[in-house]
Amino acid sequence: MFPLFQTSDSMLAVILAIVAFAFWSQKFKFFKMIGPALCVIIIGILLVNLRIVPGYTDVYGTISVYCIPFSISLYLLNVDLKQIMKMSKEPLLSIGSAVLCVSIVAVIFGVIFGNSMEEGWKIAGMFVGTYTGGSSNLTAIATGLNASPSTIAAANAADYVIGMPSLLLMFLAPTLLKKSSWFQKFWPYSFTEKELEGDGEEKELMAAGEWSIGEIAILLAISVSIVSIATKLSSFMSPDFASAVKILLISTISIAVAQIPAVRKLRGATNLGLFFGMMFLVVVGFTVDIRGFFGSAVSITLFCFCVILFSFLLHMMLTRLLKIKYEYVLLGIVGAIADGSTAALVASGAKWKSLIGIGLLMGVIGGVCGNYIGIAVAYIVRGIIGA
Repeated sequence: MFPLFQTSDSMLAVILAIVAFAFWSQKFKFFKMIGPALCVIIIGILLVNLRIVPGYTDVYGTISVYCIPFSISLYLLNVDLKQIMKMSKEPLLSIGSAVLCVSIVAVIFGVIFGNSMEEGWKIAGMFVGTYTGGSSNLTAIATGLNASPSTIAAANAADYVIGMPSLLLMFLAPTLLKKSSWFQKFWPYSFTEKELEGDGEEKELMAAGEWSIGEIAILLAISVSIVSIATKLSSFMSPDFASAVKILLISTISIAVAQIPAVRKLRGATNLGLFFGMMFLVVVGFTVDIRGFFGSAVSITLFCFCVILFSFLLHMMLTRLLKIKYEYVLLGIVGAIADGSTAALVASGAKWKSLIGIGLLMGVIGGVCGNYIGIAVAYIVRGIIGA
């Protein structure tokens, strides 16, 4: 009788239904607040612990093997290195500071918390990933380090519990800082209202987009080919490092291919990447025992809080010494903690029209760095604590 759904085809239907619901539900405030990623994980955990779906079936393994590599490749097929190189010094310094500070703090607290948590050294790398490029990097690094489903779910939950209030403060910050006379004296480096207004040619943020079945077919062919090449090359490595090398190769080859203008013009890559990533996160939820999940989530949440708080403080200190305009400082940390789209939303909400595109690019830079630095930090922490 139980589980209610057991066959591979019925489970694939359930997985796709959950993903569809998570996207559809974003029109409601509550679901938009927790985000689609945590939404599918929670639904997955509830269904498996209520014995509606099984803890394992063959389709889970297939999705786990293929979805995240495809997702990583598709996300990175939009990266324009020439556009990034044209950015002025201050935004580059700001996002560079944010990435550096997150990495330093993750190593420090990874060493402190590493042995008190299961897979603590992997969590350190995962948090570097999510706080340099967003949740997609967390999942990519978790896959590269062969983290357990319960660790991935707990890390995602901690990210939302601590990260969401942090982002709320970031959205409020432009208004609060503008009204603070103390802050204006302490941090006198900023844009004028005219500079922030821009020339009126900025594109509408989050505008509706179009893509064709031909573009989707080409994108899938490119991403599958990249994953196949990376998988073959990583097979020559030691089994302990093969998964990590595979993720890094996928990232590197995808960025290289993205420099071909015809590839970068293909529409729908980000949406496809998100779709595959969400399918994987549903499976993560299906493989989590709820009692073990809550047991590990508390310490991981404390670790997450320390990473966000102290990396933010270190970032503020460093950028103040460098005399960087506070608008860039704020967008840099938002681009790192969340992603480029969120940084652009902060700029849009603050009516910093001229900085919307820069916010997007800062997030892209963080995302590009995330997989490399996150995996490196994980192995540094592992070496120090002897895990």
